[in-house]
Parts: sequence; C-alpha cells; structure tokens
Amino acid sequence: MSQNEAIKAALLSGRSLTPLDALEDFGCFRLAARVADLRREGIDIECRTETTNGKRYARYRLRGADHA
Repeated sequence: MSQNEAIKAALLSGRSLTPLDALEDFGCFRLAARVADLRREGIDIECRTETTNGKRYARYRLRGADHA
C-alpha cells in the first residue's frame, strides 16, 4: 500500500493526522505533500494549526468530521 493510500484510508476511517503521526504510522516525512496529492483527487481535507508546549504543527482531517 502506498503512503497516499494508507493516509487516505486513515482519514476515511475518521482519524485525524499530524506530521508525527504520519511519520510513525506510515514512514511519511512529507504529510503536507501527500495531503496535496489527495486534495487533487478530490478529497476534502482541512488543516488546523495546533500548538503544544510552544510548538506549532498541522492536524489534518476530513472536512466536516466531528472529531479531533
């Protein structure tokens, strides 16, 4: 399974993903690039910036999903 396929499956299952999640779960160093690929396929993915311990990072999920 490609990184795009694995990330797509995770998002469609209701998960939200951060770059660290993608690295740990899929060996993906460039989550934003994979999200761009999926958006080109027509998948509606939203990005929210979060901050923890002064560190900012992105969290991706399907638009309209009612979970974190």
